[in-house]
Amino acid sequence: MTADDSFGRLDDDDYPAYTMGRAAEMLNTTQGFLRAIGEARLITPLRSAGGHRRYSRYQLRIAARARELVDAGTPVEAACRIVILEDQLEEARRINAEYHRIAKPAGSPLAG
Repeated sequence: MTADDSFGRLDDDDYPAYTMGRAAEMLNTTQGFLRAIGEARLITPLRSAGGHRRYSRYQLRIAARARELVDAGTPVEAACRIVILEDQLEEARRINAEYHRIAKPAGSPLAG
């Protein structure tokens, strides 16, 4: 991948653009917290060629939500489980909405 290719991917939510140190700084947390949510399998950072953890913006949003819960007194393992369940619920709602969109014929009294 060339430098131009990497620069173009910075808008990609899944591109692992952030080092562990930068991610911790952005979230105003510790690297230990990022390791803990990784160990809890909430997020799995990609590894650079040198073995360093790299985080995407999507992963940072998930980590930020876990941090909110931990800051409110929730244990890390429980916070990670809550975030996973929230994500699953959102996906189920998206699928359900898509199903209803497809299943309801236009003009039907059930169409909303």
